[in-house]
Amino acid sequence: MKIMIFIPALNEAASIARVINSLPKDLGGYGPPTVLVVDDGSTDGTADAARSEGAIVVRHATNRGVGGAFQTGHQVALEQGADILVSIDADGQFDPDEIPALLAPLLAGQTGLVTGCRFGPAGRPANMSKVKYWGNLVVAAVVRSASGTTLRDVSCGFRAYSREALLHLNLFGKFTYTQETILDLAFKNIPICEVPVKVRYFSDRRSRVAGSILRYAMNAGKILVRTVRDFRPFRFFGTLGSGVFLFGAALDVWLLVHYLRTGSYSPYKAVGFAGGLLNVCGILLVGLGLLADMLDRMRVNQERILYLLRKHDLGD
Repeated sequence: MKIMIFIPALNEAASIARVINSLPKDLGGYGPPTVLVVDDGSTDGTADAARSEGAIVVRHATNRGVGGAFQTGHQVALEQGADILVSIDADGQFDPDEIPALLAPLLAGQTGLVTGCRFGPAGRPANMSKVKYWGNLVVAAVVRSASGTTLRDVSCGFRAYSREALLHLNLFGKFTYTQETILDLAFKNIPICEVPVKVRYFSDRRSRVAGSILRYAMNAGKILVRTVRDFRPFRFFGTLGSGVFLFGAALDVWLLVHYLRTGSYSPYKAVGFAGGLLNVCGILLVGLGLLADMLDRMRVNQERILYLLRKHDLGD
């Protein structure tokens, strides 16, 4: 059993060696894990610091975002024959001693992805801003609704993936990957569970992944919308089309009530045209959803072919 620990890093020269040295040297009798650091365009010697500690280092010439770093780590893990891939941040906010807790459900064959949950009975972790905390809860609610999971924390980067889950993953987002991996695997019926983990937030440290909460929310939102659009096209376009149609119908009803009261459409004829246009747009969107739902069968077949090709190329 080969266990690989993946660490995405951006300008973490001051902490990367400490994080690598704090990793468990033996995981459940499977020997020392292989450490993979993906340096996402650092300018401070992060790659050299990681390499000096014995880690495999893959360096991006330019910053590709944490999603791009994960895609590189994902590919390297498959090529290196990793049976389990553990991801952990490079700033030391997670406790490496909790890695065995992440591995336990995978080793028991219960699941394909184990993600850490930062939100325990105490609620918001210390030094986590209220805006970020509530933003995480909102995103988690959206992902739960879209995927049918019961996860409370869908944005935690402290995770463990089985090889089977890695073979199924097909990601596109460059900015982040945490929500996309959950949606992708959930839509492919790969079991997912979460375990409680401790986290430390540093009050004087700004996120190097998101840069700002607003930017993070916008980019994560785009990934969520695109993923639901691709995996649940009829639900996406059908819901949108129904909403547009009902709004148009409400305008039509309002205008009809006005006509019954006054005997004239004036001066609100434009409302009738707007309502009719919205009705047509709503019907077209629902029709587009039906067409996209039929085309989704092609995507499912292509995903299956990609999975089989990966297994064949990697000798699985």
